[in-house]
Amino acid sequence: MKMRDKDTIRQEVWSAMLTEGAYKGGRSIYDRIPDFHGNQEAAERVFELQAWQSARVVKSNPDLPQRPLRRRALEEGKIVYMAVPRLREAQCFVELDPSVLQVSPVGASTIAGAFRHGRLVTIEEMRPVDFVVSGSVAVNRGGTRIGKGGGYADL
Repeated sequence: MKMRDKDTIRQEVWSAMLTEGAYKGGRSIYDRIPDFHGNQEAAERVFELQAWQSARVVKSNPDLPQRPLRRRALEEGKIVYMAVPRLREAQCFVELDPSVLQVSPVGASTIAGAFRHGRLVTIEEMRPVDFVVSGSVAVNRGGTRIGKGGGYADL
């Protein structure tokens, strides 16, 4: 079997999402982790995991499909860390601590809400993470994320 590069695989997934009607719409589907029909159902499956239930600190990518997980984490009193896009600054994560937030989990779970109400922190300031939510356009058969290769979400 011929090995395909990750850009080709990602293009194929985006095209299939459009063809099959899985993409929810909004901004362009390309060059991002797109929102999809069924993201709430996917989140509900995560909430059943013992690892989720016992976690006190969750790290999530900031993409829209993961918003239900961020919102639920905050509702459950979990601290949430979101990566700053492109991880360009020393303070490359936003910390959302529900014990000090002055906004509802619904408002804080958005990208704009996290930046408005969260606290920028360095990696050294972060508490140990118990659970990682990492969205992806594609994964290989072993479950490894096929990402852009930008950094912290790569395995």
